[in-house]
Amino acid sequence: MVFEPPRRLVRALGETAPDGDDWLEELPRTVRRAVALRELTVERVQAPGGRSSLVVLVRTADGTPAVLKLAPRRARPESERAALAHWDGRGAVRLLEPFTAEGELLLERLHPDVSVRSLPEAKALLEAAGTLRRLWVEPPVGHPFETVAERTGRQAVAMRAGAEADPEVAPLVDAALAVREELLAEPPEARLLHGTFRQSKVLAADRMPWLAVGPDPVVGECAFDLARLVRDRVEDLIAQTSGPSTTRRRVKRLAESLEVDQERLRGWTLFRAVESGVRARRVGREQDAELLLEFAAWL
Repeated sequence: MVFEPPRRLVRALGETAPDGDDWLEELPRTVRRAVALRELTVERVQAPGGRSSLVVLVRTADGTPAVLKLAPRRARPESERAALAHWDGRGAVRLLEPFTAEGELLLERLHPDVSVRSLPEAKALLEAAGTLRRLWVEPPVGHPFETVAERTGRQAVAMRAGAEADPEVAPLVDAALAVREELLAEPPEARLLHGTFRQSKVLAADRMPWLAVGPDPVVGECAFDLARLVRDRVEDLIAQTSGPSTTRRRVKRLAESLEVDQERLRGWTLFRAVESGVRARRVGREQDAELLLEFAAWL
């Protein structure tokens, strides 16, 4: 089997890999071992693929289409496995084997080249929101997942460092951190959340029209999950003269359709946009940073 990881994955992991990390170097060997262990037939590597994992389209020994997903430990694949097992196919891709080697997931095959992002914007938001609603369930007792407070606490530390290094972003960082404190003071009921939900994470399927993939699960309020969807297609929003008003309408429409408090949604949208913008600037993705920080300023 000739194997080469997608450039997008190599570039993204290069931005975040700690010194001495050899996951990419070992990946060809890892793929061959995982395929042989399960007696899989490889069809192709999905490209451009994701930013934190390798997706390989395969068939099982009985000919069933499937996906073999491999991710480094820092991408929290065991957390993803636990969430997918808890959802058990309800709104999300289904696990085909409950326990496997660390960092390896064998999943049902969806249609990897067809996401809701291929739909007109209004329809895409509607379908994505409907999928997200099905994922918001009570977390399992004694769950292993990070909480929104814990995750955003780690992010807040990096945001403060970013503001110190770049005073230009300091006002937005201050606003984002202030709103985080307010939101965490009286959080609503906690649910299991996808954690990184956006239109490209919702793929066409056979047993349901659309299913979510690639969670980075977290436990907290639903508005935190929905906030990432608000800024979907941010490049299109920025290109519009009506971008700020369109964004406000989107916040209102999504909040009402999913019965989420509108101000809490606006607040988490601000926090997540600033966090993503500061992180993008830190790793040199300047164009992404500019888009995200301009979007955040509208909020």
